[in-house]
Amino acid sequence: MNEILEPGMIVRHPGAPEWGEGQVQSRIGDRITINFAEAGKQVIDGKRVQLSIVRFNGI
Repeated sequence: MNEILEPGMIVRHPGAPEWGEGQVQSRIGDRITINFAEAGKQVIDGKRVQLSIVRFNGI
């Protein structure tokens, strides 16, 4: 599912719920950069973590 992520989408990290919601900044291959409300900018390895989509581009 990470392959459909685009900048602007809102996601959650299932292994770190304390990070809150995060906005996808970029996705280059399996490297996903997300700005989380409570953890700031994080780079996620999409091969290891399946992010949960909360909203598609603000919808």
